[in-house]
Formats: sequence, structure tokens, C-alpha cells
Amino acid sequence: MDDEQDLCEILLYNLEAAGFQVEAAYSGEEALEKDPSQYDLLILDVMMPGMSGFELAERLKSQPVTNTLPIIFLTAKDTEDDTLQGFGLGADDYVTKPFSIREVVARVKAVLARSQKREVKESHITFEGLVLDLGNKTTTVDGESVSLTKTEFELLGLLLQHRGQVFSRQQIFDAVWPENVVVSDRTVDVNITRMRKKIGRYGSYIVSRQGFGYVFEG
Repeated sequence: MDDEQDLCEILLYNLEAAGFQVEAAYSGEEALEKDPSQYDLLILDVMMPGMSGFELAERLKSQPVTNTLPIIFLTAKDTEDDTLQGFGLGADDYVTKPFSIREVVARVKAVLARSQKREVKESHITFEGLVLDLGNKTTTVDGESVSLTKTEFELLGLLLQHRGQVFSRQQIFDAVWPENVVVSDRTVDVNITRMRKKIGRYGSYIVSRQGFGYVFEG
């Protein structure tokens, strides 16, 4: 979804050529009218007439029916603060203009692959009052439901399933992100920082070992 119609048409053409079913909206309000819960992924611009992309993402992440919907921001807002705000709102990726259409298609494939990745054998992972339901992809903290993005959920699941094991950032990349997708150390750090805040008192169990990586100590 983007307020620049020409860019939308180019994206639509190339995503359809890659095998995706795609629809466009030209404002946040129009996107809401289309019922976002029916889609597998949203591509949002930040600067749109009326409701901004950030405002739309915040609204979607606050609603149970759409709070796990993958979101990619595609925007000219390229400062570090903008990027952190996007990830802080639950974005799965943040792409700044100018970009190549091939890159966008690759990132869409990567986010969708990540969201569908890895069948799990156990139905729940628990630590005291922290419970991950791997079948329903839900998280509760001391009986209260917590909304995690797919990336945050997989990160927490990895660390929680292997308590006491230190994972390097590269190991986390390999386990959580699809092959052939390049992400920075900061991407891992941002996702873990955001996830720590969401799980309340249990966030303190996720410890950074300088020079090594992350571990769930408990």
C-alpha cells in the first residue's frame, strides 16, 4: 500500500509476476475498509494522506485479529529513529527508498517464509508463568495475553527451548531468519529489546553475553 500510484502499479505487477495475489490501497483508511485480517502480509508506506503508515500499524497491532499480521514498511523515511519506530511498532522489515523492485520481492518472500517457517513438535514451552503455545502461536505472561510478532515469537521460542545455551547472533540469524536474507546485528538486538519489554519481568532472564550473544538464564 502506498500513496504513489505509479509505484503501487509497479509493485503490483512485479509481485503478481512472482506468483502473489496482491491488492493496493492508497490510504490507511482505504486499507482498513479492505479488512486487513484477510491478508498474509501488508506493505505500508509511512507518509500517506490521512492516517500514516505508523498509525495504521499501531492500530493493527493493537487488535487481536491482526496483531500477528506481518508488516513491511516501504518508505522514504530513512533515519535511524524512523527505522526504530517502525520496528518498535512490530514491523517485520523496513525498506527505505530508493530500492530495487527485486529487493522488495525478495524481502516479501523472506518475511512470508519466516512467518510460515518450521513446524514445531511440542505444543507449549513454559517457564514459570511464561507460556508459548506453539500450535496457536500465542504467548501469555502470568495469565495475561501478550502480542508478539512472528520474529519475536520465534526468537523467544529459540531461547526458551534451550535455556542456559548461549546463541551467537549468527546462530540466531540461522535459526530465525530464512536463508540468503541478510540482516544486521542491530536487527537482532532491536527485536530482542522489543520482545524483552513485552514479556515483562521475564525479560530480565534474557541476558546479553558481551562478545558471545544471548542466553535465557533460568
